[in-house]
Amino acid sequence: MSPGGIPKEDPRSIVWFDIDNTLYSASTKISQAMGQRIHAYFVTLGLDEDEASELHHSYYTQYGLALRGLTRHHNIDPMDFDRKCDGTLPLDDLIKPDPGLRKLFQDLDRTKVRVWALTNAYKTHAQRVLKILDLEDQIEGLVYCDYQQIGFTCKPEPDYYHNAMKQANISDPSKCYFVDDNQLNVRSAKELGWGHCVHFCEVGLEIMDGGKTKKLVLDTDTNDPKSIRQISDLEELRNLWPEIFV
Repeated sequence: MSPGGIPKEDPRSIVWFDIDNTLYSASTKISQAMGQRIHAYFVTLGLDEDEASELHHSYYTQYGLALRGLTRHHNIDPMDFDRKCDGTLPLDDLIKPDPGLRKLFQDLDRTKVRVWALTNAYKTHAQRVLKILDLEDQIEGLVYCDYQQIGFTCKPEPDYYHNAMKQANISDPSKCYFVDDNQLNVRSAKELGWGHCVHFCEVGLEIMDGGKTKKLVLDTDTNDPKSIRQISDLEELRNLWPEIFV
């Protein structure tokens, strides 16, 4: 503790890993299974199929998370949403531990970095995924969307990243390493000064984004010296961030 009872800041950098469609492949089609459940939830609001689809996509686009729109404009219980959407995903049937991924985490030099997860899911889903992937013991901290908090924040909102840094007790954004499959999330972090941002993109695969199916493609603006590095395999982080691996 430093004077005044404030925890002394750890001098190490932090590696922030997104969870969904980053720690497991989009080929699992978990995003499609989730999209179908969220769509069904919108229908329960009394919307027809087309209205539900359009509102789902509108809220996702505007707020970064469909649930953010639902809690702002509809009298719904976010925990009920979580139970019926994330909570019913058959994750044990869709994802399995990956020894190579675990080795990647084990090879991060913990004398130089701390390793945290950063997700737009609620903690229950995040913990389920990390447990199934056998990564629970490799993650030192978890920042998640607290659905029980009124006006909760999510990526790519700046407040979400500020709160993440506060929870991790790190003040220098340049010491943040970050990888996420959502380009907007990565760009937002970079704009806030996070020093080492990487976009994970499995080119050619399809995901469901805000209820709409889209094929993953690389950012074409790669000639921009300020462009964000893009990878299709997390193993590539060893070459991009050699200074933090043993």
